[in-house]
Amino acid sequence: MTTVLALDQGTSGTKAIVINGEGALLGLSEHAVRPRYLSGGGVEQDPHELLASVVEAGRAAVSRAGVPIDVVTLANQGETVLAWDQVTGEPLSSMIVWQDRRAEGVCAELAEHRDTFSERTGLVLDPYFSAPKMAWLRRNVTREGVVTTSDSWLIHQLTGEFVTDVSTASRSLVTGLDTGDWDGELLELFGLGEERLPAIVPSDAVVGRTTAFAGTPVVGGLVVDQQAALLAEDCLRPGEAKCTFGTGAFLLANTGSTATRSHHGLAASVAWQTHGQTTYCLDGQVYTAASAVRWMQQLGYITTAADMDKVAAKDTGGVLAVPALAGLGAPWWRPEAKATVTGMTLSTTVGQLVLAILQGIAAQVAELSSAVAGDLQGPLTRLRVDGGLTQCKTLMQSVADLMQVELDVYPSAHATPLGAAALARMAVDPGLSLAEAIVAWRPNLVYTPRWSAEQATDFRARWAMAAQST
Repeated sequence: MTTVLALDQGTSGTKAIVINGEGALLGLSEHAVRPRYLSGGGVEQDPHELLASVVEAGRAAVSRAGVPIDVVTLANQGETVLAWDQVTGEPLSSMIVWQDRRAEGVCAELAEHRDTFSERTGLVLDPYFSAPKMAWLRRNVTREGVVTTSDSWLIHQLTGEFVTDVSTASRSLVTGLDTGDWDGELLELFGLGEERLPAIVPSDAVVGRTTAFAGTPVVGGLVVDQQAALLAEDCLRPGEAKCTFGTGAFLLANTGSTATRSHHGLAASVAWQTHGQTTYCLDGQVYTAASAVRWMQQLGYITTAADMDKVAAKDTGGVLAVPALAGLGAPWWRPEAKATVTGMTLSTTVGQLVLAILQGIAAQVAELSSAVAGDLQGPLTRLRVDGGLTQCKTLMQSVADLMQVELDVYPSAHATPLGAAALARMAVDPGLSLAEAIVAWRPNLVYTPRWSAEQATDFRARWAMAAQST
């Protein structure tokens, strides 16, 4: 049976798990990473700290598991980039995190090509994706070395290889959605035409070996973190969707083997590519979910995230919040949007503000679900959810109320590494199907709407008007 070390390298830390072929958790370790939030919309990470978190978390998990590792896999942030020396492996810049907005000027210069980018890549021309950040690095930091997404650098550190997987490449704005290859014309538009770029490999590829942890296991099954969670939650059929509640909230829906372009403000990208077949997805993001909770902590509204259900009031007393603390993501794509709170009076309580902010996060997820329904020409019938904020009953109930669907809560806190582990199993055992590779699960909690359809419609209409005003 295949034993996997799965590394989930995220915005605020790295999680490493060791699981056996039956899906049993044998070892776990988590190491924090501290992003730096800069003026002008900059968000950076220290590459050395990031790499140390991967190596230390991986070694600790392997040590706790106490068994040989057959394969190592990595799930990555998707759109975080850096410049580095391909000979020495040394970083030549900080990591420019997916949240970073400093490439807005790059995108503004290319606005006349917006439709071209959308048609060829399935993505919206926005600094959220990796190519604008790569271009910004080349203009403002260094022309030396190579500039890639974080996964290519980490895999090079582990194996010496120069690769990226197709799901990560599809988040770049310079990869053809239909072809899965780098697009030379789009690279030229960003001024990246002469760059040395990593080879694009399928999700079930073995890319090398590593001695960074224990023994010499192969490395394979590479994937973007959100796509990994989609896989782990068994969203294998078109129309099935999940939402991960982490730093942001990320809703993804499987669209099958068709590279569907969104007409409702979502991004289209590769979910995974296995056995030579490509599966696509639509996705949208809420920029501030757990980060909005941290903001409430800083203001003293709550002491810890676990306080939210105790502090949140039963009703908002007319308070309406648009918690666009880092702008609005899909389907608006308005990074300049600012958070608003309306309807307050002298009698407004902290509990009402907390509830309003949680409802504001839920309202953004509901807008994403409506966009998915519009593109798929049919409503979502259920939503699978994972991430730390699924522990907040108030938030989950608000999502169910506003979407008017049932929510299935994923029973593990490790959806992303479990999804990557499934692809790693397929990399070393090509005879496995996706359904056989994932760990079977049942929801540990199901949320059913308590609001009527009329209540949900009324709230969403009022909230949408507030969002528009931002």
